[in-house]
Parts: sequence; C-alpha cells; structure tokens
Amino acid sequence: MDIIRIVLALFLPPVAAFLTVGLGLQFWLNLVLTLLFFVPGMIHALWLVVRRGRRQGPAA
Repeated sequence: MDIIRIVLALFLPPVAAFLTVGLGLQFWLNLVLTLLFFVPGMIHALWLVVRRGRRQGPAA
C-alpha cells in the first residue's frame, strides 16, 4: 500500500495526504501547498507517507 501512496504523492499529492492522515491539518496544508505550487505539495505528501511508514515499521 505504501507504493501506491508514493505514486499518488508524485501525481496527486492531496489524495496521498488524505489516505495517509485523513481530513486533518496536514491534509489542508498539503492542499494549499499543492494549489499554490505543485512541487512543495508533492514534497509534503512524500514526507507524510514516508514518516507514517517509518512510524509503523516494516510489515511482518
């Protein structure tokens, strides 16, 4: 599932942010970043996905 989120973070950053954190502050921040400039939104979405994956640890 993380691979799908990473691909979404590259092409549709707000969708990846929503799937990762839901409708919280991070989602709205990502939406604003994406609407203003696409690359910061993409970087933020990638950071959210990688941070979440690191927090959960590897799947057993």
